[in-house]
Amino acid sequence: MLDVKLLRSDVEQVAESLTTKGFCLDVERFQQLESKRKSMQVEAERLQNERNVKSKAIGKAKAAGEDAAAIMAEVNEVRAQLTAIEGELQATQGELEQFLLEIPNIPHDSVPQGSSEEDNEEVRRWGEPKSFSFKVKDHVDLGEGIGQLDFDAGAKIAGSRFVVLKQDIARLHRALIQLMLDTHSEEHGYTEVNVPYMANIDSLKGTGQLPKFEQDLFKLQGEREYYLIPTAEVPVTNLVRGDIIEANQLQIGRAH
Repeated sequence: MLDVKLLRSDVEQVAESLTTKGFCLDVERFQQLESKRKSMQVEAERLQNERNVKSKAIGKAKAAGEDAAAIMAEVNEVRAQLTAIEGELQATQGELEQFLLEIPNIPHDSVPQGSSEEDNEEVRRWGEPKSFSFKVKDHVDLGEGIGQLDFDAGAKIAGSRFVVLKQDIARLHRALIQLMLDTHSEEHGYTEVNVPYMANIDSLKGTGQLPKFEQDLFKLQGEREYYLIPTAEVPVTNLVRGDIIEANQLQIGRAH
């Protein structure tokens, strides 16, 4: 989520930068919410100060043996007003947070502008594409052809976009996972972790999946709202959510 201070300082510049991603920032809506929040914040602080001043006056009146009933009534009225404005302020801050969560990151100045992949700039190239003397098939055609990628079974068990792996392809899938984990944990110094396959709302907000991609996520119903993780990025990143990491610890997950 973008720092709200950035929008407060130059919302027009932020809006212009986001046009390169095809995102139209509702500047007027932000300004309305920010103006509303600011005015209520000022009013809440004014009422807090008035309450404190009158509360001290009650103490002074009682110490002097005077009747403080009128001042106490005023304090109660101020407290009621403060409670109401704080409720409105909290609701407005919630609206503002929801608005900010919908805004994508600002692209770096080096990112080329364009409307299609033809506008991308090639930075570097490694190796050369292989050429074959026969028509190349993709993995779906190959896997279905040998009966080891079963999309019909996947659809029957779960739904569209699921697949059942069989025989050699199932073993290859397992072996590739094991190879990757062993290589990086034993040779490259990474720490292997086994994380939950479900995550809460805060975790998915922290990695940007919510609220933008909620329709693409699998949500579990129950007392607490959980989502199936879309990638390992969500739980692994959230291992340090809310923590302050020292500079000498930034290569977390690797041996130092």
